[in-house]
Amino acid sequence: MKRKIVKIDESKCNGCGLCISGCHEGALQLVDGKAKLISDAYCDGLGACLPECPVGAITIEEREADPFDEELVKDRMVAANQAHQTNISFSCPGAQARAITQKEVVANVRPATTPVSNVSQLRQWPCQIQLVPVGAPYFDNAHLLIAADCTAYAYANFHQEFMRNKITLIGCPKLDEANYAEKLTAILNAHPIKSVTVVRMEVPCCGGIVNAAKTALANCNTMIPWNVITISTDGEILED
Repeated sequence: MKRKIVKIDESKCNGCGLCISGCHEGALQLVDGKAKLISDAYCDGLGACLPECPVGAITIEEREADPFDEELVKDRMVAANQAHQTNISFSCPGAQARAITQKEVVANVRPATTPVSNVSQLRQWPCQIQLVPVGAPYFDNAHLLIAADCTAYAYANFHQEFMRNKITLIGCPKLDEANYAEKLTAILNAHPIKSVTVVRMEVPCCGGIVNAAKTALANCNTMIPWNVITISTDGEILED
């Protein structure tokens, strides 16, 4: 039968998972970091998930589709509730956004073995560029750090010198099949960002993360102070 049903543009989807909680029928699921309609029969076509998507990746189209099966949905939601009781979730825990306070971090440190100055400076979760929700409130008035993921391993004092008092985003342009520029542009346009710091490795492939940041800065609606820092493979700062 021909009816209205959701359509997901995977090129826009950032994998935030917000649409999944907005779908009352359980028709959406994260698969390989992208939201997908798992069955036509689960979707009623009313579009309750649309306003949850921060990047406009979901629309309603009219096409040939299996009819909406209300009884099948009820059975699925019963299964979902049972799964919830055993701490199993249909959404990806890695995409559930939350802020992390310094008080919270210090409380988890064993003072006898770890100086407070050495504790994690991560201020939010998630931190992977593909997973972070564009609409996360911790971006408001943030100093943004965009880092190639190898930099934290190459530079010993990475947390204290670069991550402290910043919102951190990490990625690898060589391994991730994603257009970072689109995601970063969406973040910069959605929030008042105070500054952007890009930290890359000296290897050529890291130029991708710098180019993505430059493109996003050029696309955003305001002028934002920014700088690029390059780390050598033996852990030295080459440019500041």
